[in-house]
This record gives sequence, structure tokens and C-alpha cells, in this order.
Amino acid sequence: MKMFSSLRFIMAILSIVVLHSNLSVAKGLRNVHPKRASFPSDFLFGAGSSAMQIEGAAHEGGKGLGLWDDIVERHKATFVDGDKFSTLIEHYKRYKEDVQHLKHLGVNSYRMTISWSRVMPDGTLKGGINKEGINFYNNLINDLLENDIEPFVTIMHFDYPLALHQKLRGFLNRTIVNHYKDYCNLLFKTYGDRVKHWTTFNEPQVTAIHNYMHGYDNDDREPCQDTGMCSEAYTVLHNFLICHATAAKLYRKKFQATQRGEIGIVLQAPNYVPYSSKSEDVDAANRLMDFSFGWVLDPIYYGDYPQIMRKLVGNRLPKFTKKEENMIKGSLDFVGVNYYYSVFARHESNRSNMFPLDNFDALAATNEFNAEGNTTGPKDQYSGMSVYPKGLYDLLIYMKEKYQNPNIYITENGISSPNMTNQLKDENRIAYIATHINTTKAAIDNDVNVRGYFVWAAFDTFEFHAGYSGHMGLYHVDFNDNLKRVPKASAKWYRNFMTSNYRK
Repeated sequence: MKMFSSLRFIMAILSIVVLHSNLSVAKGLRNVHPKRASFPSDFLFGAGSSAMQIEGAAHEGGKGLGLWDDIVERHKATFVDGDKFSTLIEHYKRYKEDVQHLKHLGVNSYRMTISWSRVMPDGTLKGGINKEGINFYNNLINDLLENDIEPFVTIMHFDYPLALHQKLRGFLNRTIVNHYKDYCNLLFKTYGDRVKHWTTFNEPQVTAIHNYMHGYDNDDREPCQDTGMCSEAYTVLHNFLICHATAAKLYRKKFQATQRGEIGIVLQAPNYVPYSSKSEDVDAANRLMDFSFGWVLDPIYYGDYPQIMRKLVGNRLPKFTKKEENMIKGSLDFVGVNYYYSVFARHESNRSNMFPLDNFDALAATNEFNAEGNTTGPKDQYSGMSVYPKGLYDLLIYMKEKYQNPNIYITENGISSPNMTNQLKDENRIAYIATHINTTKAAIDNDVNVRGYFVWAAFDTFEFHAGYSGHMGLYHVDFNDNLKRVPKASAKWYRNFMTSNYRK
């Protein structure tokens, strides 16, 4: 296929988005290059990363082993670039340099993670607090603020101390709530005078479905893949919710009034489009929204899991006590949304026909193609992903209408480029970011309370089994030249967007 110039590629995407949008959406997407000045002055524009994907220094600075240190070490051959996991891109040692790269981007916020294993090596207060780890994050946060970049902190981004997993079986054990509360209290007390945006968990549904329902990267998985009648995924997410609500209650009671920050949770946010116009497929798409967003947000907004989950999961779905229900309801100030793509949802009553990451109980299978053989949007030639900015708009409108128009931050949005020969000329990423920023503005113009947008990722990150093959960063990291950070075309575009409303 003939390569598009960045402008032509953006226009190709926009023409399809506009074709499928209502007039108000189309109006918000007409400008090929978005204008920073069209957003509120306090809107957060940033980029993100997570500790376990960039820090390295796995055995340095007093850090304890994390769950993923153990998983990757024991199954290194199944991970692309598994030999690089213990060092990663050495952000732990090069954070000052990385902050300067962020400053050069012109962003006013940086989404980061604090590693539980680095500040509390075995996950417990009894096991001790690691002062070197505490100091590292103090220095990083201070350096960000000195460069006019607000830290946007995730408390747990998939990883947690291996010791807690070995002793308690991690989040399958309800007693982990006490240790998580101690960890959060330490963070709020230590960093809350400077951190004004906290998120308790990143994508809890992914951990529940990936590691516990389908059993990936789990040596002690529940043997339910053949029957599809799994329980542990629901137990894990239930305990995530209890932890989240416990942390929010703690923050509001002891810290929020003086520190004047906010606390939320980050959700994986695919948008589900009906496979066909048949009512069973329309219902399937609605069910998947309930089994994805509703699984987390319904208890927070309405006090219990969605009714359809109660019906289809039955007694495998845990129940909240009245005390827990009261604690969970209203336990967030904002929702973080990680949006990358949309997929088609098809009714499927046979559990054995599900996609490897589908929820068996939703009785809905996800598909790349619809009944007519079409994808949701044009396929990006470098990632193979269907690009569908309208899906983000539809998702934001859905959240506005179903969840009382919450404050929203788009905490991750980006595209990989594994098939690109020259990673520094990532024009597909420019096209992707530009159209999704325009979509965000269209949602704001339709009264959705979006408060920020973060590109994933700031730097090339270790993306689990894919390693560095996806080249997700705005900055390329050259493993053949002392981990040199090199801005890609997308980094230059983002900087120009932030500073001068770039026109090519």
C-alpha cells in the first residue's frame, strides 16, 4: 500500500470519522491540527508511563521484588526483550534527564506510578519502609514541579510486592486491603502536599480477566477455562474495589481538606459496537459495556454491580455488605479512561467460542470485523489496529449519560508501530493523536467534563510480552547507543501543538 503523508493520513481518518458522526461531532473534528488554545487554560496535557515499565533498577536502591519481576524472570523466553526487564530504560537513574525531555515536550502534567515494592519492599509496614525509594519519588516529584509539570500519580499499575502474592495470594485475599491502606497512607502523608491527582488502580478489569479468568501469566490459575465458570476474577476485582474505596475514604478523612487534591480510578476503555443491527448483537454490545465499565463504576455510582452481571454470573459474583456499599458509593472524584480502539460485539452463547480476553459470562464475543466484513475504522499499516476516534467520543458521551457526567481524564491514548522501518518518522502516531485530541474537544463541546489528555507513552516502554517491539513512546530509546532518548516526529508535533499550534 502506498504510504500516506501525515496530512493525507490524518485526512483519510477524519473523512471516515466525520462520515459516521453527527453534526456536532463532525464540527469538532474538522480541524486537521487541533489548537491548544481551544482547550481550557487549566486542561492537563501530558504523557504517561509506569514504574514497572521504565524504571529498571529492579535489584537496586533497596527495592523489593515485584510480582512482575518474578513472572518475567521465570518465563523470560516468552517475553520479547525479556533480558532487558531488570534494567528497562533506566529511568530510576536517569529521571532528571527524562524530566527535561518532558519539559521540552511542553506538557503540564506527567502520569507516573509509585512502585509499592520500592517504598515498602515486602508490602507491609512491619517489613519496613525503604528510605531510598521514598527519596527517589520525592526527588522525581520535586523535579517535575520545578519544571512546571504536575505529577499525576497511579498508586498501583499492575505490579505489587511479590511477598504479598506469595504470602496472601495477592488480591484474592481480603486481608490485603489492610496493607494497601497502609501503603496509601504512606503515600498521601509523604507526597500529598505536592501530588494533587491520585488514581488507586490502573485497569483493574484487565488484571481480573487476563490473569484470573483466562489465567495468563498465572502459575496458580483457577482451572475454569474449559467450563468458563470462573470465580477468582470476580473476587479479585471485588477486593480491588474495597481497596479503592478504603483509600478514597482515608484520603477524604485525613488529607483532602488540607492537601486539596482528588482521587479516582483508571479503567481500560474499549468501546463496543454492535456486530450487526440484530437486536441480539445490540444487546451484546450493551452487555459488554456493563461487564467492562459497569463492573467498576456501577458499584461506585449506584451501590452494586449491574443487574445483568448479577443475573449471568450468579453466586460467583461477590456481594457487598451494607457498610461496604456505603463506603464504595461515591468513592471517586474522577474517572481515568484508557482508550485505544473499538471492537465489534457479537452475541455468543457458546463459551468455548469466546476470544481469549472476552468475559465468558457476558455471552458476547468481540470481533475485529462486523457482519459485513468491515472494521470500525481504517487500519493503520504500521500497527494493524483499526483507528476509530469516534469510538472515544461515543464512550465519553456514554459515560456522561450513564454516570452523572463525571470528571474524566483520558489517561492513556496512543498507537504502536512495530512494522515501521524508521521509528523516528512515526507519522501514524501524529495522525492518531491529532484525531483523538480533536475528538476530545468535540466531547467537551458537548458538555462532557474532560479535564485532561495523556499520550501513552512518554518514552518507549516495556509492553509486557511485546517488550519494546511496539515502540509506543514519543521518545525513541536507542538500546544500541547507551539508551539515548531521541524525539520522534510525534514528540516534535506534540511540542509544537503545546507551544505554537503547529501547522505543517
